[in-house]
Amino acid sequence: MHIDWAALGQVFGVTLVVTVGIVGLFTVGIVGTSRKPAADGAATAATAPGAGARAGAMAAFALCAVAVAYGIYLIVAT
Repeated sequence: MHIDWAALGQVFGVTLVVTVGIVGLFTVGIVGTSRKPAADGAATAATAPGAGARAGAMAAFALCAVAVAYGIYLIVAT
């Protein structure tokens, strides 16, 4: 049996980069939708994220969903 170590290394490298990228995008989405602490002296304890942050978070979540759907497509496609 012969193992192509170069191809195995390429698969490992691409998998590592894509995994870190998807986790990073998901983290950006979570940070974009999280509540922000209010400034000192404010009446409320936390404030909702702005519209731009929320839109960016939804875009990040959408890109994560697209990446997962594409991965499933690659696995299932014949």
